[in-house]
Amino acid sequence: MKTRVLVTGGAGYIGSHVVKSLGERGYNVLTYDNLSYGHRDAVLYGELVVADLSDRETLSKTFEFFKPEAVMHFAAYIVVPESVREPAKYYKNNFCNTLNLVEICLKYGVKKFIFSSSAAVYGIPETSPITEEASFNPINPYGRSKVMVENLLSDVAAVNDFRYVSLRYFNVAGADSKGRLGQKRKDATHLITLAVKTALGKRPYLEIYGTDYPTKDGTCIRDYIHVDDIADVHILALEYLLQGGKSDIFNCGYGYGYSVREVVEMTKKVTGVNFKVIETMRREGDPPELVADSTKLKNILGWMPKYDDLQYIIKTAFEWEKKINII
Repeated sequence: MKTRVLVTGGAGYIGSHVVKSLGERGYNVLTYDNLSYGHRDAVLYGELVVADLSDRETLSKTFEFFKPEAVMHFAAYIVVPESVREPAKYYKNNFCNTLNLVEICLKYGVKKFIFSSSAAVYGIPETSPITEEASFNPINPYGRSKVMVENLLSDVAAVNDFRYVSLRYFNVAGADSKGRLGQKRKDATHLITLAVKTALGKRPYLEIYGTDYPTKDGTCIRDYIHVDDIADVHILALEYLLQGGKSDIFNCGYGYGYSVREVVEMTKKVTGVNFKVIETMRREGDPPELVADSTKLKNILGWMPKYDDLQYIIKTAFEWEKKINII
């Protein structure tokens, strides 16, 4: 029997793609999700327990009967502007609930933990691309909540038989190549998701937030990584820990970025729709440029991206969006 892996937030966008990858590789997987943003039909493999991480009783019972050997933790709130408006909501869910999860792991002897972190821990970086050695300097509560968890994991691992991998995502986008999974949030904030929705007429126009950034065309630059490549990173991280790898941190991106304007133009090309675009003010908490140096990920985990192509990323997102009835 393959390793038992408990996946929190496994019914959400990235988590569901990882559950799919785990299932396809024969892992015994269980998803723990409160379905606040996830969807039952997105869990393609294994059992689903519908509960919140604040529910320590249900969480304990789940560990008792499933006996996970590793945990992958995706369950978090991720909308930066919302974190600025409602910081307590983000600290409670992203940090306090993770603390619950880590304490339960320690109680039941789960020694391998993979955490979905974020490039938001870097804030506005001094250099680009960003290496893992860059200082923590988050500029919003979302980023600060991720820093708090990374510090928690480091401190816990220092005094317990507990090893973790923290994966700092840059901008995850796209959808399953076979059209089984994709972004389904009604309040999606990802640029590519919003762009393909606009191309399909689900939105009247697309807003560009800020055109006066110190970048090549005045709009923010981001490193977009396909969701299936992120899923592969998680499998490699799990194998790394199962083989005795030490706790570590990895950036997840392709190593170069596209501006908002470039993404918009590519979306118009892929979809064949010249949709309406409105330029407006900057959003609070948006760094001008976030690009990953993923050298460490490639050297230590042996990661080789398969879908490093903005046109392909947008095409899979577009094909998925055509299938679903979410505005």
